[in-house]
Amino acid sequence: MDSSSDEIIHQWGSYIRVYKEGRVERFFGTDKVPSSIDSADGVSTKDVLIVPETDVSARIFIPTATIDSGHKLPLLIYFHGGGFRVGSPFCATYHNYVTSLVAAAGVVAVSVDYRLAPEYPIPACYEDSWAALKWVASHSNRKGPEEWIRDYANFDQVFLAGDSGGANISHDLAARAGIENLNGNEVIGTLFSPSIFWD
Repeated sequence: MDSSSDEIIHQWGSYIRVYKEGRVERFFGTDKVPSSIDSADGVSTKDVLIVPETDVSARIFIPTATIDSGHKLPLLIYFHGGGFRVGSPFCATYHNYVTSLVAAAGVVAVSVDYRLAPEYPIPACYEDSWAALKWVASHSNRKGPEEWIRDYANFDQVFLAGDSGGANISHDLAARAGIENLNGNEVIGTLFSPSIFWD
């Protein structure tokens, strides 16, 4: 066996290890909580594929009582942290965090899964997140393919949020949204937080 296959060129705490031959091991954010309708916490979730070519996807969260009510709620678009290298909206840490936000704030949330470094170097995470934001914005005026966003999101109350690297993405997208067209929609607020998972 070639000894270079075990040579570590980068290790970031207990979260990720990168080997010289290109192999990447992640120790955080690789678990997946299944989406569910009418869960015990009062929040329903579903997963959507946004950009098939790059596998950009998202998990949508909605208070279960809102489904079939016709009631529109503020829209929160969330970008997970993890230093652009780890994390996912589907892992327990971020699934539970966004679920608690949705339950407490009474919002529709779209938590974006963007491509991670080092396999996809920056700016891939920004490009993926911008594509996701534009996809969400395409649902305004009751258009777009995803009924939970189209029918229950109030596009007069759009917020971007994230922690750690996701906060950086949120900031970048808020600035970009102020310059480029988002189907006539505006981001009215951003929420940034430090990482929610560092030990």
